[in-house]
Amino acid sequence: MKLASYRNESGESALGLVVDGFVYCMRRLGAAAGAGLDMPSTLSTLESMLAAGEEGLEEARRVVHRMESRAFGPDTLAQAKISPLEEISLLPASPHARKVFALAGNYEEHVRESRRVKEFVDLRRRRTPRVFMKPPSTTLRASGDPIQIPPCGRQIDWEVELAVVMGRPTKAVRREQALEHVLGYCLFNDVSERGFQIWEREESSEWDRFFDWLNGKWFDSFAPAGPYVVTKDEIPDPYSIDLDLSVNGTTMQHDNTGSMIFDIETVIEFLSAFVTLEPGDLIAMGTPAGVGMARGLFLKPGDQVVAEGTGLGRLANPVVAAG
Repeated sequence: MKLASYRNESGESALGLVVDGFVYCMRRLGAAAGAGLDMPSTLSTLESMLAAGEEGLEEARRVVHRMESRAFGPDTLAQAKISPLEEISLLPASPHARKVFALAGNYEEHVRESRRVKEFVDLRRRRTPRVFMKPPSTTLRASGDPIQIPPCGRQIDWEVELAVVMGRPTKAVRREQALEHVLGYCLFNDVSERGFQIWEREESSEWDRFFDWLNGKWFDSFAPAGPYVVTKDEIPDPYSIDLDLSVNGTTMQHDNTGSMIFDIETVIEFLSAFVTLEPGDLIAMGTPAGVGMARGLFLKPGDQVVAEGTGLGRLANPVVAAG
């Protein structure tokens, strides 16, 4: 199923089911499958569905089954139908994610094109996944939201990625069971400032350069995620997804998730060994080659960035100057 979080007519977060390009209110569909269109439902938001655990997922599956078997009457469908996906006010794929993790250097060709950052991406020294975090409340954005370049922004880069959306609390899980804890997947753009420096320094150590790189990941709006969550039953092989990113219609990145160095199971096992992964948390699995840094090209106001992935939809964001 494709689960889109959106802002309803009251300005509140809501959960929608995407079918044939249209968004249907999951709360109304869930209530219709139960007892009445206005009764509360675990399907009000993605957060409430995940909080209900397996019961919430089972309720969502019942809704999908009724949609596929055409069991809903025309009145129910009319009341639940919101609008075409491209006309809805989308929220990030997991709007209330408590944590956003991302991998650095997880595609060999990207490692090669970024060789100048030797202390961070030297394959010969690679032993474990290299994971960093982004602050979710200020970086996460939806498809259609602008990527904002602040006055201190110098070299703003793109990075299309596959993101894993966690579905269950996960701690110290073995890789053999890791995918059982996954809800699904979405597209992610790990927007990055390559020339980050707020203050001039007399000299820069390797650690200074590392934190410049890290802080350049944290700018507001630098984590578009969407357009929706595709549950794992619709993506039976997450290692056969073609990822593409274009800027103003020109393809900049193209690769397949089968090229990842560390797979999803390994990363979940690694992370869950020292931190509890919570429902809704995002893990962006790294970007393939083709970033702007390697080309000497960077985003500017007026640009349009579009990320696409097999079965994952289209994540499109304009670039603007921050006010």
